[in-house]
Amino acid sequence: MNEEERAAYRAFVRENHPDRGGDPEVFVAGIARFREAGIVEDDLRYDAPVEVVRPLPFPVRVGVALIRTWHRRRNQRVL
Repeated sequence: MNEEERAAYRAFVRENHPDRGGDPEVFVAGIARFREAGIVEDDLRYDAPVEVVRPLPFPVRVGVALIRTWHRRRNQRVL
């Protein structure tokens, strides 16, 4: 993939990716066109299904924040 092809591909993904508000059918069709032209390898998975991950419960988030704060304070460098 040369620089022009890469730039065209990245611009297409930026403009049409469903996570960025693009139409999923247009995106899948465009990726297929890039694959047929040999610009994109089949192992690139920009059209993979989106998995929604639920946020952690509030008490767990607080615990994680406390642990991170403790680690930061413990590992501070003295100049």
